Parts: sequence; structure tokens; C-alpha cells
Amino acid sequence: MQESTTPRRILVTGVGGAPGLDLAMELLKLGHEVIGTDSNPLAPGLLTPGITARTVARADSPNYARDLRQLCADLRVEGLVSTVEHELPPLIAMQEELTGLGVSTLLPPPAAVKASIDKAVFDQVVRKHRIPTPATYLPHEIDHVPDGCRLVVKPRRGQGSIDLYFCSTTAQARILCELVTDPIVQERVEGQEFSADCLVDRKGRASVVLRKRLMVHGGLSLVAATFHDDEATARVKDVLAAVGAVGPADVQGFITQDGSDRIVMTEINLRFAAGFLLSEAAGADMVRQSVNALFHGDVDHDSLEYEPDVYLTKYVAVLSTEARPVPERC
Repeated sequence: MQESTTPRRILVTGVGGAPGLDLAMELLKLGHEVIGTDSNPLAPGLLTPGITARTVARADSPNYARDLRQLCADLRVEGLVSTVEHELPPLIAMQEELTGLGVSTLLPPPAAVKASIDKAVFDQVVRKHRIPTPATYLPHEIDHVPDGCRLVVKPRRGQGSIDLYFCSTTAQARILCELVTDPIVQERVEGQEFSADCLVDRKGRASVVLRKRLMVHGGLSLVAATFHDDEATARVKDVLAAVGAVGPADVQGFITQDGSDRIVMTEINLRFAAGFLLSEAAGADMVRQSVNALFHGDVDHDSLEYEPDVYLTKYVAVLSTEARPVPERC
């Protein structure tokens, strides 16, 4: 098996977001040739030096598969990593075709994707496996919410903190459900929020790096710190196994102070997280081992061990001030 020291031509989707842009930059540092794509021609990653930039149709467009197929053929792509979860269903549908084009992928099964994209499905899956998670209700189930329960109303699908609202009564929750598209209502969990950068190899073995989310803006960790906690690690691995995750993943939860369940799990994202650079800084060889897995190599899980109390702080910097045409639609 060839290891990740062999330079590869790797396509990274979603370079307009932090996970895609950071991943593309790390792959460049490892000596790989990176093709970066995004549906928005203004995406920052499309301006990054060293990246071969291309725009493609949105994942929900009928032209998405056509654009990706043509791009892979024209640029002789060897491997593809998606950092946009809503691309996973069409990529799974294209998997055999991509293989025929010589493109290696590491895609989760369809059931795992459903649990990742749909928070109501995630709730069903983890409850079936008796993993602690916040009480979750659909709008028509609000009458079942216990009195005095602090609540959060948020979109059933999607990531980040867009259209997320806190409230303390079912009357407030009903109104907020009218403002949020396709909402769910959840019990609000109090405690230390954390994320776990994970890599699950093709044999199902998982490595986990825990980090506290100390300052969050727009759903992204701007300040975070690694930590060790055996119970939290075990819970994260339970979630990965219950969902059937494969490849890079981000699992989120809370360490609570009250109640019988100390660790409460809230969601999973089947992609690199926005803060995965902290795992790298703490000693976990996350990107290199993900490339090994992508190209059917062995994952060295020993190299994914990490140091606690390593901090990461992110900031916004100016990438370009050059004049360029602004598209009519993005």
C-alpha cells in the first residue's frame, strides 16, 4: 500500500468554509496537489495561492454530478474529500462512477449520512443505542415537553448556529417554530461544550481527540483547548459506532454538572471540523492518516494520540483586496 508521503492529486470540496480551506492548506504542506472547489465563486479558498481553484454547481443542483465528473476527468483527480455534508448523498450515488475515473473516496454509508444531516434521525439512532442525548421534539410534539424545561429551537438540518434560539416556555417555542424553517425543539443542556475530532478507518477502528469549545461564534470554535476524559472518549466512540461513521468526523456534546448522565451527546458531522488544526497542533497526525485511509492504506492510530491543554485561537485575516467581477448570483 502506498503511504501519504506519495504526492497525490486531491480534490477538496467546500473551500469557502473553514474546514475545507484549512484542509486544503494542510494537504499543500504535505506536498499534495490540491484542487479546491466551491459553489460560490467568491469563496476564499478559490483565491488561495497553490490551490487549483474551480467552481461547481451546488450539491442540490442537477448539474452537480456533471460538474464534478468533468472536473475529475479533466484534472485527473486521484482522491476526493468532501467538507460539505449535503454533498455526501450525491457523492455516494456517484461512488462507482468516481471509482471508474480513478478517484478514491472514503464515504460513510447512507444511513450514517442521514443521522448526520438530520438531527431528528440522530436522536432516534443514539436513543436506540442508549446514548444520552437531549430530549428532542418535533413541532407537533411540543405538548409533550415537561413544564419548566429550558429549550432551544433550531433547524432540523444544517450545521452552525444560524436560526438557533433559546427559550423557557412551550408558548415561546411554538412561536419560534414559525420563524425557523423545518425546526426541532430540544432540551437545553447546561455545561462545558466540547467537540471531538475523529478518524474512523475502513475497519471501523476510531481515534478521538477531545477539545473544549471555549469561545464559539457562528457555530465555529474561535478558542478551544484539548483535554483528556475517558468517559467522553467512550461516549464519542459509542456515537461513531451507532451511526456507522467512516472517515473524518466531528462529534459534539456537553460535560454536564447535574443529572445522572454526565456526558450528553448532541450531534455528529461526517467531515473535518472547523477546529481540526488544534488536533494537529496537539500532536495528532490527523490529515496524514486521513490521506492514508483515503487511499486504502493503514491508519497509524498511535500517531493520533495527543497532548491535553493545547490551545488554539482563530482570527479573520484579509486574503485579497484585488478588484474582480462580482457574480450576479452566488
